Amino acid sequence: MDHDRLFHVMRRLALQAGERIMQIYDSPDFEVRAKADASPVTEADEAADALISEGLSEAFPSLPLVTEEQAESHDQDVSTFLIVDPLDGTKEFVQRRGDFTVNIAYVENCLPVRGVVYAPAKGRLFYTLPDGRSVEERGPFDLDTPGEQVPISVSVPDNRALMVVASKSHRDQATDDYIARYAVKDMKSAGSSLKFCLVATGEADLYPRLGRTMEWDTAAGDAVLRGAGGEVVRFDDHTPLTYGKPGFENPFFIAYAPGVLLVK
Repeated sequence: MDHDRLFHVMRRLALQAGERIMQIYDSPDFEVRAKADASPVTEADEAADALISEGLSEAFPSLPLVTEEQAESHDQDVSTFLIVDPLDGTKEFVQRRGDFTVNIAYVENCLPVRGVVYAPAKGRLFYTLPDGRSVEERGPFDLDTPGEQVPISVSVPDNRALMVVASKSHRDQATDDYIARYAVKDMKSAGSSLKFCLVATGEADLYPRLGRTMEWDTAAGDAVLRGAGGEVVRFDDHTPLTYGKPGFENPFFIAYAPGVLLVK
């Protein structure tokens, strides 16, 4: 893999998709439909998916592509592939709360090694550089020329006063009960893959997810977090979260800064 080319392609496509998403987000109205699993989908999801899929397929025609909005891509048995969630946090988008992201990742040998997470409504852009280190780019954003790239890294956590981030739209009692087992200084709520990025920047120490997610929801944020020194493990046995699982469905997981003393 040419990681320099991959970086430029993924960054550009994420920005282009974000621009298209914001055109729809800022319009007076947009259509919202329910998919087969009852989750919402909008014209922004579909427009961003078409743009990203076309760009990735043209740039890397031999790489398998898995994307949320194309059900036929979910039947693949792959360990090295590109994976896309063109609009993660559709509920946040529909409610115009801003916590939605464009997610593009490259998985190699079942691990997410490169990724880009772009939150267009918040003007935040996170990604892994060609060497695997993670940065946050400061805007304004140019499609072809990256701006200031600020290195990011996880916190050195204080287990007597942890900063925890949890889902804004998918919080449940099981998650609250688990968080209550830690000494928590403060709690944040965030939508979409931004939760991974808050751990990656040191704005949070711990993000537990005790609920259903798919690999396209997590791969890009997972890559950014790993590139910032963080870890993502299964909730049940604390082994690394891997990708390319049947149906691309994740188990419960924990994303955290090393140094957090995980409880079982």
